[in-house]
Order: sequence, then C-alpha cells, then structure tokens
Amino acid sequence: MAFSLITEPFFYVVAIPAVLLLGISKSGFGAGFGSLAVPVMALAVTVPQAAAILMPVLLLMDLLGVAAFRKNFDLPFLKFLVPFGLVGTLLGALLFSVLDAKVVAGLVGVFTLLFLAQRLLFPPRPDSAPPPKWLGAILTVTAGFTSFVAHAGGPPLSAYVIPLRLSPIKFTATMAFFFFVINLSKWLPYAWLGLLDLRNMTTSLALLPLAPLGVWLGLRLAKSISPMLFYRLLYLGMLLTGCKLVWDALR
Repeated sequence: MAFSLITEPFFYVVAIPAVLLLGISKSGFGAGFGSLAVPVMALAVTVPQAAAILMPVLLLMDLLGVAAFRKNFDLPFLKFLVPFGLVGTLLGALLFSVLDAKVVAGLVGVFTLLFLAQRLLFPPRPDSAPPPKWLGAILTVTAGFTSFVAHAGGPPLSAYVIPLRLSPIKFTATMAFFFFVINLSKWLPYAWLGLLDLRNMTTSLALLPLAPLGVWLGLRLAKSISPMLFYRLLYLGMLLTGCKLVWDALR
C-alpha cells in the first residue's frame, strides 16, 4: 500500500500551531485554547478530517498529561463526571452523520460567550453556592458530545467546573483524566465512521513529535502560574474559542 500523507504546505502552517495549542491546553489550560485546534485546522481540511488527524496526537498528549498529574486529580468528582461524558460521546457517535459541523460550532461558540458574559456581568461571590449537580450533568453530557464532534468539550465542562474554584493543579489534573477517558471512547466510533484512514493517520504521525513540546509548555505554565492569572488566561482562551466558533458558523 502506498504511503499517504497530506503534503499541502498551508495545512502545516495551520496544523503546527493548532497542535501546540492543544498540547498547552491538555496539560495546562484545559478549558480554552485546545478547543481552537479543530477550527484552526479546518481552515485547511474539513472538520471531521481535522478531528480524525488529531486522534493519535490527543492519545499521546492524554498519556503524558495523565502521567504528569496522576497524583493531583479529584477521583470522587471524576466518578460523577465520566458517566455523563460517555453519554455525550454516544450521542455524538449516533448523530455525527446527520450533524452540520457549522451548527455544532455555532452552538458551542454561543454557549461559551454567554458563559463568559454571565461571569463578567454577575461575578461570583466568595460565599456563593457551587452550581447544582443537575446542571453539571447537562454540561458534562454536552462536553462529551462536542468533544466527539470537534474535540471542543472544554468550554461546556469548564462552565461547570470553573465556578467550583478548584486549585489550578487539581483543575488541570481532573480535566486531563476526564478527557483521557472520553478520547479513548471515541476511537471505535471514529473507526466505524471511516475517519481513521491511512492518509489521516500518517499525517497525524508527522505531527506527533509536536505533542510532547506542547504538553511540556503547558506543564511549565500550570505548575508556576498564580491562580488569578491562570483563570484569566482560561477566560481568554474561552473568549477566543467562542469568537472563532461563532465566526466559523456564520461565514
């Protein structure tokens, strides 16, 4: 079988920064910047193809992140999150063939911007109650669904987790373990949908060496940054993600 690989230079112009952003997100800023990876790569390929190319990259990043934060995650919280996330991936697999990628991008983008507006206009007080679990369940199912469609599960999940005010290291570790499980669950459905073809997988292997670099950058940031600056950068990532996704839906 002939070796197949995407060779268009413009693809790598957008794919290299997208993979680095994803690595930083997986290890340091799980809610925002990583959701830009598929929309950025979609400037050169289709959304399903971009999502498929990133699958092996995500697997390596997830393994690196889980190894780095194996002592810092919140296990009881994960036991609550993971089942709802898997329900979302199941819905994504069942609806993938009938979904318009632009509609999904627009919904995720609008939701992200509404969350940020709410946080800006009605900032939480130190004594404010955490979000109810029923809302967490809905947002986590949404995260699993948008993760399956476009690897964009960070913003919906963060809308639930950020108000809980976890420490940066516990936030990052818990998000890393959650998306490790969610991303593993997507391999069989992606293969069933025919997305894991030779061209996509060999292109992914060409990008794979960038994964450790992105994760290393994220780890350095996550372990050295102050909580206030951490969450400000998180919000910035969500703002950029929301604007980019809404733009993709409208153009």
